[in-house]
Amino acid sequence: MAEANNKTKAHDGDVHAYLAQVEPVRRREDAHVLLDMMQEVTGEPPKMWGPTMIGFGEYRFQYESGREGDWFLAGFAPRKANMVLYIMGGFQGHEALMAKLGKHKTGKSCLYVNKLDDVDLKVLRQLIKKSAAHVKRTQSGC
Repeated sequence: MAEANNKTKAHDGDVHAYLAQVEPVRRREDAHVLLDMMQEVTGEPPKMWGPTMIGFGEYRFQYESGREGDWFLAGFAPRKANMVLYIMGGFQGHEALMAKLGKHKTGKSCLYVNKLDDVDLKVLRQLIKKSAAHVKRTQSGC
């Protein structure tokens, strides 16, 4: 099988040291909330992926083309412009939860939130929980 040329790989970087330097302070505080929430929901410890992503759990993916690689069940990156959450859609109830989430934007498999005060944290928790369960159900490498 062809290995995906994925530049973002898990490593043993210090998650807490990375978060300690996140600016602004509000983004750092939100990152700690997400750190605790994702760890609790996934049951997995946080791990650095690349220089700025924090992932929880890991699975092996394979595309129909034969490309394969590793990725995390759920994760986030505290970026300057906003908080980026990496969660998978496509599960039953996804659209309904997104409609109740609050102020956000979406990309391919990214959820962009300016600050956690803009969203309903109970809904966010459900999104993360259902996303991780969906990945575990649908990916053979979990």
